[in-house]
Amino acid sequence: MPGSQWKTVIRSRIRLRHAPVIAGLVIAFCGVVVFSGPAGADPGDYDPVTHYDQPQPLPIVTPVPNNWQPKFPFPFDETRRYVTDADINAEREMCQWFTAQYDDLKHQIEGLNDSLIRNNGHYDTDGVQQRADIVTANIDQSEDFLAPRAQALTQSFDQAGDMYFPLYQGESFYRLWQHLSNVSAGIKGHQPTWFTGPSFQRVLHWGSKINRSHVCR
Repeated sequence: MPGSQWKTVIRSRIRLRHAPVIAGLVIAFCGVVVFSGPAGADPGDYDPVTHYDQPQPLPIVTPVPNNWQPKFPFPFDETRRYVTDADINAEREMCQWFTAQYDDLKHQIEGLNDSLIRNNGHYDTDGVQQRADIVTANIDQSEDFLAPRAQALTQSFDQAGDMYFPLYQGESFYRLWQHLSNVSAGIKGHQPTWFTGPSFQRVLHWGSKINRSHVCR
């Protein structure tokens, strides 16, 4: 076979031998182009603030009679005899507030914190103060609703002198009320987010306990 024909055969075999590899590289390259297309947008187009709507004043919660009943899982079945009608009415009404407004209020505080972080903690930029005014007004309104009810909950002491609440999740509502007050005071004092952050984390903690307990359902 002439030398030129040998060269042609060799080139053909090389192409056949490497065809799967080449095809794989082409597919991989196309996959990168396809899947990286949306991510190729300008990172500057991403705005975390858009994840939080501009806060709005929350309506006043007016409790109404319903068929809600408290729960008494262990060990609260042992403290049931210490629970009063005032305890039950207080938690019934706080549950109505919690179901209607806790999530909204939580997201409003998160949105404010996000705005503060993006503006280096300056309340006088990008409408941050306007947002803060609305959020603190909503917190204070919630505090006004929760305060008399949280304070009406029975607090007892065990043999070791430790304080406890006989009503299931009574402590969660009481602590939630306390820490919301701290968050409001911190925002009004233009404290940085790292100052109000611990209190807000406690708000999330106690709110999560209430939610996971299903006590308001």
